[in-house]
Amino acid sequence: MDPHGEVILSWPAPPGSERTEEQWAAIAGQVRHAANKLGAALPACLPGEPRQCGRSAQQHALAWAAELKARSHHLIEVYAPSVEAASYAAGPLYKERLAALRVPAA
Repeated sequence: MDPHGEVILSWPAPPGSERTEEQWAAIAGQVRHAANKLGAALPACLPGEPRQCGRSAQQHALAWAAELKARSHHLIEVYAPSVEAASYAAGPLYKERLAALRVPAA
């Protein structure tokens, strides 16, 4: 079975950031599409899809985001021209990009 974060990913959203199941499904679909570009296809198992597994769209979005992060990190490890370049991309560059994403839009 594919891991979907059955237990750990079912916590409620922080106040002010609740999303509908439809919004989570759209996010999950986009993240799955991105992850599928970097490796083996993830299953079509969102609610309403042919192989629905019974987990929520939010669980899919978060679990597949973790899968995308892992696939991205693996791409860096395998294809960087040197250990130093991989270390830079996976460390300081990643942290810089993450910090920029965390800055609220003006």
